[in-house]
Amino acid sequence: MIKADLEGRRALVTGGASGIGLASVALLAEAGAKVAVNHLDGDSAAIARVAELKARGLDVVAAPGSVAEPGTAEAMVETAIAEMGGLDYLINNAGISGTGDKIPPGDLDRMTEEFWQAILHTNLLGAFRCAHAGASALTASGGAIVNVASIAGLGAQGSSIAYAASKSALVSLTRSLARGLAPEVRVNAVAPGQTRTPWTDGWPEERKRQAVELSVLKRRSEPEDIAEAILYLCAGARMVTGHVLVVDGGATL
Repeated sequence: MIKADLEGRRALVTGGASGIGLASVALLAEAGAKVAVNHLDGDSAAIARVAELKARGLDVVAAPGSVAEPGTAEAMVETAIAEMGGLDYLINNAGISGTGDKIPPGDLDRMTEEFWQAILHTNLLGAFRCAHAGASALTASGGAIVNVASIAGLGAQGSSIAYAASKSALVSLTRSLARGLAPEVRVNAVAPGQTRTPWTDGWPEERKRQAVELSVLKRRSEPEDIAEAILYLCAGARMVTGHVLVVDGGATL
């Protein structure tokens, strides 16, 4: 486990109440950071998880609001920054697949306007909205942004054409923001392979076995594996920006 001293640092994790987001919140907070946990407004399970983290003595605050909604996303970031007194790290983790099963690339009829809009407003525009809203505070602190992309954005087949396209675009956004916010702010991305999360828990066992077989390390990623990479790109990697760190156990070698 990577160790870091983040005492006095402030982080915002979108989609922070489950899976990779929750693991990132815990790791950052355990390292001493004050962490704003973004979740959908009125999500009772998320509210309970924030309470659990507080009960463990971790310095976390709730940051409700949907990153998919223009105006709401920016207000959420601004409120979190005001409550924490600044921002050092922004982890754009919130994302959706829009489907419980894989949609074959040839099934174009399922790529409706509504489907595309839902995917892009969360996975791509949501990350930009939060980065835009947090840019001034991150510039002031000399902070970092980490976007959670996917190997689906690097050529692997994702859950759908729209999902893969959104993650490819997020990789491009990462590189553009790295140029635009330099030299004060570093901007990187992680690209997880198949990871055990509430989203993937319900997948067919055969699909999970295939991920293990593809991995040269012969296991699926855990949320903590991705969180460690995120922590590295936040707290270390001082000369790394515009980079996409693949965390897939060698599945795409």
